[in-house]
Amino acid sequence: MASRPLAISAALIAAGLVLALVLGPVAAVLARAGGWGTLGPGDWQALRFTLWQSLLSAAFSVALAIPVARALARRRFPGRGLLISLLGAPFILPTIVGVLGLIAVFGQNGLINGTLRALGLKGFSIYGLHGVLLAHVFFNLPLATRLLLQGWLAIPAERFRLAASLGLSPRAMFRTLEAPMLLRIAPGAFAVIFVICLSSFAVALTLGGGPRATTVELAIYQAARFDFDLGRAALLSVIQLGLALAAGLVALRLGTGGGFGAGLDRMVTRWDGRTGLSRVMDAVWIALAALFLLAPLGMVVARGLPGLAQLGTGSWEAAWNSLAVALVSTLLCLAWALPLSTRWGEWMGLVGLAVSPLVLGTGLFLIVRPFVNPLSLALPVTTLVNALVALPFALRILRPEAEAVRADYARLAQALGLTPLAWIRLVLLPRLRRPLGFAAGLTAALSIGDLGVIALFADPERATLPLQVYRLMGSYQMEAAAGAALLLLIFSFGAFWLCDRGGRANADA
Repeated sequence: MASRPLAISAALIAAGLVLALVLGPVAAVLARAGGWGTLGPGDWQALRFTLWQSLLSAAFSVALAIPVARALARRRFPGRGLLISLLGAPFILPTIVGVLGLIAVFGQNGLINGTLRALGLKGFSIYGLHGVLLAHVFFNLPLATRLLLQGWLAIPAERFRLAASLGLSPRAMFRTLEAPMLLRIAPGAFAVIFVICLSSFAVALTLGGGPRATTVELAIYQAARFDFDLGRAALLSVIQLGLALAAGLVALRLGTGGGFGAGLDRMVTRWDGRTGLSRVMDAVWIALAALFLLAPLGMVVARGLPGLAQLGTGSWEAAWNSLAVALVSTLLCLAWALPLSTRWGEWMGLVGLAVSPLVLGTGLFLIVRPFVNPLSLALPVTTLVNALVALPFALRILRPEAEAVRADYARLAQALGLTPLAWIRLVLLPRLRRPLGFAAGLTAALSIGDLGVIALFADPERATLPLQVYRLMGSYQMEAAAGAALLLLIFSFGAFWLCDRGGRANADA
């Protein structure tokens, strides 16, 4: 079949480009990195804070997710499916939007501090370690809840039926069935969230509150952007890369124990939650989790509507920049993902996830600096990095369907003598329409909401909407920042919905 050599060639080209765009910047960073003695006390403080806040963020996220996931696993109520679906929203929610919502609720002039002052009580500041932890729990509690909920739902109904027939108490049932599942799932969830929090940038940038709450990623940004100490930025990038790789390897090894075996896929009936106290506690946990996750989003909408009228020309230009970056990033990501949608290709795509976006940005800065002003390439570099960061997620979505299409239709296509273009147009793309739409929506949403490399490269004339929101916050134009954040929220969820809906529409045609 003529398409097979072409497919292999396309996959090799795509893999080569991915490796070049990842290993090239990493090599530039390694070449520029100085000795360990070039790090100052502030850099070591940033390293300690990064590890400490990642540890606490992961611990709080998983610990709070356990009662929430347990309550969702054993309760049925109207809107349960919608609530579980909303738990996936923070994954595509722009970080700067979530931060602005948290400030509206927990900030100096937020709902909670306003209520405390009205009661004659002393308020609190959201900035510092506790603010960083609050934001990380906000973004990662839904992820931990979904992971643990899947673990609970994977326990066969027959196990609960057997436990009930044996007359086990709720505590004995927890010790026999639920505790082993938690020991299998929770460490992996903890490690994944720890890895995510290691690369915290936008949260520390907005809520850190000073040198004592600086992460390694933020230290890289400060060294390159303000101090113009590229050697120190490169060395910090190497440290960040080592932390991410080490934590990633731990995450892969944790949580691989055996499950409870297969069941008959019956609906799980829980006998351990029929007491009045358990019903009340489950309801409280579900209500608190929903309020914690939805109140900041509601405040973004409530405060953003009046702020839309305050948006100036700069905000609208930044919005179009974000849309353009997202469009090109999505097309580029899918162009890489289609030929790499194999088992070895998915492993290749993980290379981009192992490297911090700011490490890639610093390396690209070092590469292009001798030839051109890096600030003039802010948007193209942001586009490339966004595509690389989203590639592992796109491959995870596309690979199972793509391999099934090749297994089912390759011989028929060979017998019919289809050309490579005919194979792609008539066979591959129509059957990948649904996962392609989902992957495109996820990539577009992540790209629109990214505040990472653009903060390192951007000059006053070039900004994306997340960076514009941050600039408005920094100049204390909070009403305009709220309007820009609402616009960013609409663009992110709108892009995801349009792409996902487009992939599902007439998918069976």
